[in-house]
Amino acid sequence: MTKHIYTSVLLLFFLACGTPDLPEPVAKPAKPPKQTSTSIVVLGTLQDGGSPHIGCTKDCCRSLFKEPDVSRQVVSLGLYDAPNNKRYLFEATPDFSRQTKALKKYGSPTSQETPDGIFLTHAHIGHYTGLMYLGKEARGAKEVPVYAMPKMKAFLENNGPWSQLVSEGNIVLQPLEDEQAVALSDSITVVPFRVPHRDEFSETVGYRIVGPSKSALFIPDIDKWEKWGKDIVEEISKVDYAFLDATFYSGEEIGNRDISLIPHPFISESLIKFANLSAVEKQKVVFIHFNHTNPVIDRSSPAAKAVLKAGFRLAEIGEVFGL
Repeated sequence: MTKHIYTSVLLLFFLACGTPDLPEPVAKPAKPPKQTSTSIVVLGTLQDGGSPHIGCTKDCCRSLFKEPDVSRQVVSLGLYDAPNNKRYLFEATPDFSRQTKALKKYGSPTSQETPDGIFLTHAHIGHYTGLMYLGKEARGAKEVPVYAMPKMKAFLENNGPWSQLVSEGNIVLQPLEDEQAVALSDSITVVPFRVPHRDEFSETVGYRIVGPSKSALFIPDIDKWEKWGKDIVEEISKVDYAFLDATFYSGEEIGNRDISLIPHPFISESLIKFANLSAVEKQKVVFIHFNHTNPVIDRSSPAAKAVLKAGFRLAEIGEVFGL
């Protein structure tokens, strides 16, 4: 009886005086949903040198040396094979550690820190040097399949420190041939194809990634569309997504180097070349591989707005594309 009287008195006190101020519950950040279908994920969007770029004193990099933007990572795609819970990496970049950690989050839980395979396009620093993290100084990985064209394969086999990865069994080189499909599963194939580029140490390839229901082009580096033996517009028509070289918006952004020595399709040129595509075809085009000077990195810039208004897309880290 006494307990009930005490409870009633306490209730009357709170009704009269009001409840004490309690802290607002802190909302926990929502976890990204687990990917349950075979997909491509964008793991990086930048040109080899990254952003901020070494030696850059321009506005595009100045503040980033003090306050880095973790979303600015060198160009890479991840491929998640849902039925087999396997993960593949396209390019081994200087941001390899972050990108493999991000790729691991897709699909069913796994303790595996290395991808089930790595596809390389060529021997420029942003596209293969991440392999160093598989060596004894870092991961000490065991027999990670690395897919490479003949000259790229020979370059890794015959030049240190990459040759040590081979001799120590950290990686196992898997030979590729131009236009010869590699079956990763019953429903996923990857087809390399040669493209013109500065081939000082290896060939350069793009990839056609074919999934259970959709397909994608990945061409992060090419000199100019006109130098290629194929019609890029026709190639876009054959796939559902086209991740295409967009290193520079125009030649005007480079003031300290001869732009003719580092040829790429300018976005401004591609916009003209692709102008007659239908709205559906334009949405297939996902520009990627942005130099640190490229104004489209800033989505609020007039250049980025012009690309989006024209009906095309700009790759963003973490984007997922179903295959």
